[in-house]
Amino acid sequence: EVQLQASGGGLVQPGGSLRLSCVASGFASNTTYMTWVRQTPGKQFYRVAGISSDGTTPYYGTSVKGRFTISRDNAKNTVYLQMDELTPEDTALYVCVKGVPTRYWTRPEGQGTQVTVSS
Repeated sequence: EVQLQASGGGLVQPGGSLRLSCVASGFASNTTYMTWVRQTPGKQFYRVAGISSDGTTPYYGTSVKGRFTISRDNAKNTVYLQMDELTPEDTALYVCVKGVPTRYWTRPEGQGTQVTVSS
């Protein structure tokens, strides 16, 4: 069974930082492209960042480029998202996804970690 456990979210002030982690199990995560998406109620998900199995050629959404950094530790089956210079617009539920989500992707029940940026 594929399991993706995201953690590290919380409440942070504007300009602050958070580091999210996603521990993968149930599949060969070290050979799989991984993606972080975020979602707010009633809206389509937004693809925040993605990383190839060898950690090269990362992808970043336009709104986070230069502020967020995606990385991975294949020995720990873990993908990270370092988020700096956070703004209230970054407030969302952050979910890690196996592969690249299609437009039909829906969030599995219970997955994700909430990030709230507020003063």
